[in-house]
Amino acid sequence: MSRYIGSVCRFCRREGMKLFLKGDRCFSEKCSVDKRPEQTPGDHGLRRQKFSEYGIRLREKQKAKRMYGLSEKQFSRYFETAASKKGVTGSLLISLLERRLDNVVYKLGFSSSRKEARIMVRHGHFMVNNSKVDIPSYQLKVDDAIAVSEKSRKVGRILQSLEGLSRRGFPEWLELDQEKLVGTVKRLPERQDVTIPIEEQLIVEFYSRV
Repeated sequence: MSRYIGSVCRFCRREGMKLFLKGDRCFSEKCSVDKRPEQTPGDHGLRRQKFSEYGIRLREKQKAKRMYGLSEKQFSRYFETAASKKGVTGSLLISLLERRLDNVVYKLGFSSSRKEARIMVRHGHFMVNNSKVDIPSYQLKVDDAIAVSEKSRKVGRILQSLEGLSRRGFPEWLELDQEKLVGTVKRLPERQDVTIPIEEQLIVEFYSRV
Protein backbone atom coordinates (compact mmCIF):
# COMPACT_ATOMS: atom_id res chain seq x y z
CA MET A 1 0.00 0.00 0.00
CA SER A 2 1.33 3.47 -0.87
CA ARG A 3 2.33 5.70 2.01
CA TYR A 4 2.56 9.48 1.96
CA ILE A 5 5.88 10.66 3.41
CA GLY A 6 5.71 14.39 2.60
CA SER A 7 4.62 17.28 4.80
CA VAL A 8 1.12 16.79 6.21
CA CYS A 9 0.84 20.51 6.91
CA ARG A 10 0.09 21.03 3.22
CA PHE A 11 -3.09 18.97 3.73
CA CYS A 12 -4.32 21.46 6.32
CA ARG A 13 -3.43 24.38 4.07
CA ARG A 14 -5.15 22.69 1.14
CA GLU A 15 -8.38 22.38 3.11
CA GLY A 16 -7.99 25.83 4.63
CA MET A 17 -8.34 24.60 8.22
CA LYS A 18 -6.54 22.68 10.93
CA LEU A 19 -6.89 18.90 10.61
CA PHE A 20 -4.70 18.36 13.71
CA LEU A 21 -2.33 16.00 11.94
CA LYS A 22 0.83 17.01 13.83
CA GLY A 23 -0.26 16.87 17.44
CA ASP A 24 1.10 19.61 19.70
CA ARG A 25 2.49 21.60 16.77
CA CYS A 26 -1.09 22.36 15.66
CA PHE A 27 -1.65 24.23 18.94
CA SER A 28 1.60 26.20 18.72
CA GLU A 29 2.70 29.31 16.85
CA LYS A 30 4.51 27.04 14.37
CA CYS A 31 1.22 25.87 12.83
CA SER A 32 1.38 26.58 9.09
CA VAL A 33 -2.36 27.31 8.88
CA ASP A 34 -1.99 30.13 11.41
CA LYS A 35 1.13 31.45 9.69
CA ARG A 36 -0.33 31.34 6.16
CA PRO A 37 -4.12 31.12 6.51
CA GLU A 38 -4.93 32.40 3.01
CA GLN A 39 -2.34 30.41 1.07
CA THR A 40 -2.91 26.94 -0.34
CA PRO A 41 0.05 24.74 -1.38
CA GLY A 42 1.67 25.19 -4.78
CA ASP A 43 2.88 28.00 -7.01
CA HIS A 44 -0.61 29.47 -7.36
CA GLY A 45 -1.59 29.23 -3.72
CA LEU A 46 -2.56 32.88 -3.40
CA ARG A 47 -5.19 32.68 -6.11
CA ARG A 48 -8.83 32.59 -5.03
CA GLN A 49 -10.29 29.17 -5.78
CA LYS A 50 -13.76 28.47 -7.06
CA PHE A 51 -15.15 24.98 -6.73
CA SER A 52 -17.86 23.27 -8.74
CA GLU A 53 -20.56 21.23 -7.02
CA TYR A 54 -18.41 18.17 -7.62
CA GLY A 55 -15.34 19.95 -6.27
CA ILE A 56 -17.10 20.92 -3.03
CA ARG A 57 -18.09 17.29 -2.39
CA LEU A 58 -14.63 16.05 -3.34
CA ARG A 59 -12.95 18.44 -0.91
CA GLU A 60 -15.20 17.27 1.94
CA LYS A 61 -14.35 13.64 1.23
CA GLN A 62 -10.63 14.44 1.03
CA LYS A 63 -10.80 16.38 4.28
CA ALA A 64 -12.34 13.46 6.19
CA LYS A 65 -10.01 10.92 4.60
CA ARG A 66 -6.93 12.93 5.52
CA MET A 67 -8.16 13.73 9.00
CA TYR A 68 -8.48 10.03 9.84
CA GLY A 69 -5.31 9.14 7.91
CA LEU A 70 -6.91 6.66 5.51
CA SER A 71 -6.19 5.67 1.93
CA GLU A 72 -8.83 6.10 -0.77
CA LYS A 73 -9.56 2.37 -0.77
CA GLN A 74 -9.93 2.22 3.02
CA PHE A 75 -12.23 5.24 3.12
CA SER A 76 -14.49 3.97 0.31
CA ARG A 77 -14.83 0.64 2.15
CA TYR A 78 -16.03 2.45 5.25
CA PHE A 79 -18.61 4.26 3.13
CA GLU A 80 -19.78 0.97 1.58
CA THR A 81 -20.15 -0.55 5.05
CA ALA A 82 -22.13 2.46 6.30
CA ALA A 83 -24.34 2.46 3.20
CA SER A 84 -25.18 -1.22 3.70
CA LYS A 85 -26.52 -0.65 7.23
CA LYS A 86 -29.92 0.65 8.31
CA GLY A 87 -29.90 4.26 9.39
CA VAL A 88 -28.45 7.58 8.24
CA THR A 89 -25.44 6.73 6.09
CA GLY A 90 -23.45 9.86 6.95
CA SER A 91 -23.85 9.40 10.70
CA LEU A 92 -23.01 5.69 10.45
CA LEU A 93 -19.87 6.55 8.49
CA ILE A 94 -18.69 8.98 11.17
CA SER A 95 -19.46 6.40 13.89
CA LEU A 96 -17.37 3.74 12.12
CA LEU A 97 -14.45 6.12 11.73
CA GLU A 98 -14.65 7.28 15.33
CA ARG A 99 -14.64 3.72 16.67
CA ARG A 100 -11.33 2.82 15.05
CA LEU A 101 -8.83 1.84 17.74
CA ASP A 102 -6.25 4.40 16.62
CA ASN A 103 -8.83 7.20 16.78
CA VAL A 104 -10.00 6.16 20.25
CA VAL A 105 -6.41 5.98 21.49
CA TYR A 106 -6.01 9.56 20.23
CA LYS A 107 -9.30 10.73 21.76
CA LEU A 108 -8.38 9.20 25.13
CA GLY A 109 -5.21 11.29 25.12
CA PHE A 110 -2.72 8.42 24.86
CA SER A 111 -1.22 9.99 21.73
CA SER A 112 -0.94 13.53 20.37
CA SER A 113 -2.22 12.66 16.87
CA ARG A 114 -3.97 9.85 15.01
CA LYS A 115 -0.77 9.10 13.11
CA GLU A 116 1.14 8.65 16.34
CA ALA A 117 -1.71 6.51 17.66
CA ARG A 118 -1.48 4.18 14.63
CA ILE A 119 2.24 3.71 15.20
CA MET A 120 1.75 3.00 18.90
CA VAL A 121 -1.05 0.50 18.23
CA ARG A 122 1.07 -1.34 15.65
CA HIS A 123 3.91 -1.53 18.19
CA GLY A 124 1.64 -3.29 20.67
CA HIS A 125 1.36 -0.59 23.33
CA PHE A 126 -2.37 -1.14 23.96
CA MET A 127 -4.71 -3.85 25.22
CA VAL A 128 -8.40 -4.24 24.44
CA ASN A 129 -10.27 -6.24 27.06
CA ASN A 130 -6.93 -7.54 28.40
CA SER A 131 -5.78 -8.81 25.00
CA LYS A 132 -3.09 -7.14 22.91
CA VAL A 133 -4.48 -5.62 19.72
CA ASP A 134 -2.06 -4.22 17.12
CA ILE A 135 -4.57 -3.43 14.36
CA PRO A 136 -5.27 0.34 14.11
CA SER A 137 -8.57 -0.23 12.26
CA TYR A 138 -9.95 -2.54 14.97
CA GLN A 139 -13.60 -1.61 15.58
CA LEU A 140 -14.43 -1.02 19.23
CA LYS A 141 -17.78 -1.87 20.78
CA VAL A 142 -19.73 -0.71 23.82
CA ASP A 143 -18.05 -1.66 27.12
CA ASP A 144 -14.68 -2.37 25.46
CA ALA A 145 -11.80 -1.36 27.72
CA ILE A 146 -8.67 0.13 26.13
CA ALA A 147 -5.62 0.06 28.39
CA VAL A 148 -1.97 0.94 28.07
CA SER A 149 -0.05 -2.33 28.35
CA GLU A 150 1.97 -2.96 31.48
CA LYS A 151 5.32 -2.60 29.67
CA SER A 152 4.28 0.75 28.16
CA ARG A 153 3.00 2.55 31.26
CA LYS A 154 6.16 4.62 31.56
CA VAL A 155 6.47 5.53 27.89
CA GLY A 156 7.21 9.24 27.86
CA ARG A 157 5.13 10.08 24.78
CA ILE A 158 1.98 8.63 26.33
CA LEU A 159 2.37 10.51 29.60
CA GLN A 160 3.30 13.73 27.80
CA SER A 161 0.28 13.47 25.51
CA LEU A 162 -2.09 13.03 28.44
CA GLU A 163 -0.95 16.39 29.78
CA GLY A 164 -2.35 18.12 26.69
CA LEU A 165 -5.71 16.32 26.71
CA SER A 166 -7.58 19.32 28.12
CA ARG A 167 -6.78 21.39 25.02
CA ARG A 168 -8.48 18.90 22.71
CA GLY A 169 -11.61 18.24 24.73
CA PHE A 170 -12.94 14.84 25.73
CA PRO A 171 -15.88 13.00 24.09
CA GLU A 172 -18.83 12.02 26.27
CA TRP A 173 -19.11 8.53 24.76
CA LEU A 174 -15.73 7.60 26.24
CA GLU A 175 -14.58 7.32 29.84
CA LEU A 176 -11.01 7.61 31.10
CA ASP A 177 -9.31 6.51 34.29
CA GLN A 178 -6.16 8.57 33.95
CA GLU A 179 -4.52 7.03 37.01
CA LYS A 180 -4.92 3.46 35.72
CA LEU A 181 -4.43 4.49 32.05
CA VAL A 182 -7.64 2.73 31.03
CA GLY A 183 -10.38 4.04 28.77
CA THR A 184 -13.86 2.59 28.23
CA VAL A 185 -16.42 2.90 25.43
CA LYS A 186 -19.55 3.89 27.39
CA ARG A 187 -21.82 3.97 24.34
CA LEU A 188 -21.67 4.26 20.58
CA PRO A 189 -20.80 7.76 19.37
CA GLU A 190 -23.69 9.80 17.99
CA ARG A 191 -23.26 12.57 15.45
CA GLN A 192 -23.74 15.33 18.03
CA ASP A 193 -20.87 13.83 20.06
CA VAL A 194 -18.44 14.34 17.21
CA THR A 195 -17.31 17.93 16.84
CA ILE A 196 -15.05 17.46 13.81
CA PRO A 197 -15.83 20.06 11.10
CA ILE A 198 -17.11 17.63 8.47
CA GLU A 199 -20.34 17.80 6.49
CA GLU A 200 -20.86 14.10 6.01
CA GLN A 201 -23.90 14.59 3.77
CA LEU A 202 -21.59 16.02 1.11
CA ILE A 203 -19.52 12.84 1.31
CA VAL A 204 -22.66 10.74 0.85
CA GLU A 205 -23.58 12.85 -2.17
CA PHE A 206 -20.06 12.43 -3.59
CA TYR A 207 -20.25 8.63 -3.53
CA SER A 208 -23.89 8.64 -4.68
CA ARG A 209 -23.30 10.83 -7.75
CA VAL A 210 -23.44 7.94 -10.27
